Amino acid sequence: MASLASKAASKFVWYELMTSDLAGAEAFYKSVVGWNMEDSAMPGMKYTHFMAGSTPVGGMMTLPEEAKKMGVPPAWMGYVGVADVDASAAAIKAAGGAVHKAPEDIPGVGRFAVVADPQGAAFMLFKGNMDEAPAAPPAATPGTVGWHELLAADGAQAFDFYASQFGWTQDAAIDMGPMGVYQLFAAGGEAVGGMMTKMPEMPVPAWLYYFNTDAIDAAAKRVTDAGGQVVNGPMEVPGGSWIINAIDPQGAMFAMVAPKR
Repeated sequence: MASLASKAASKFVWYELMTSDLAGAEAFYKSVVGWNMEDSAMPGMKYTHFMAGSTPVGGMMTLPEEAKKMGVPPAWMGYVGVADVDASAAAIKAAGGAVHKAPEDIPGVGRFAVVADPQGAAFMLFKGNMDEAPAAPPAATPGTVGWHELLAADGAQAFDFYASQFGWTQDAAIDMGPMGVYQLFAAGGEAVGGMMTKMPEMPVPAWLYYFNTDAIDAAAKRVTDAGGQVVNGPMEVPGGSWIINAIDPQGAMFAMVAPKR
């Protein structure tokens, strides 16, 4: 995992796929997103970095046995950078959230915890050991994460929680008609994501991460050709970008975003 600085606190800083089939997931995402794969050489476990060119943007590991026993399916998880993992985990619990895995060190990398907001959407907290974070690729670089979306049980309440914990601020609010309000949020700059009340057919609240790509129709074809499913789209969104929502062959949800059809 890339080590990151505390000054990145309140922003998403890393993305992790927990999967039931490392080899299958590696082949799928290499084909669909275009990532290169690099072994992290982490002692005692297999952990693969997803590389956008030479920049690590995420990682992959086998879904832990304890998670499997709890019925947790393969899934993508985002890490939010914080100045103090222990204090942030305690604050989340005090605000009605949950701590699924207590703060723990990753030797040589940093400290993390697995938490959930009060409505049950899971994510990670992270504080890296390094004082300087690697330079981020330009925005919209293929293979990087271009958008973060929370499908919540109650979008307005969810925003209030994240604003109080991480200092996120409201950006534009888009009226989606029968689907409700889509609230954009910013983390110290331009909008980086949106939150909304989920549709009833979605079983539980969850975060969804959008990977940048060049053109959405070609991306959708790569998904299905590689054994995944496109469950929504292609569709155009406000601002002119095109998206798909998809499920990989192991069952993990993800999304892709492109500037053109």
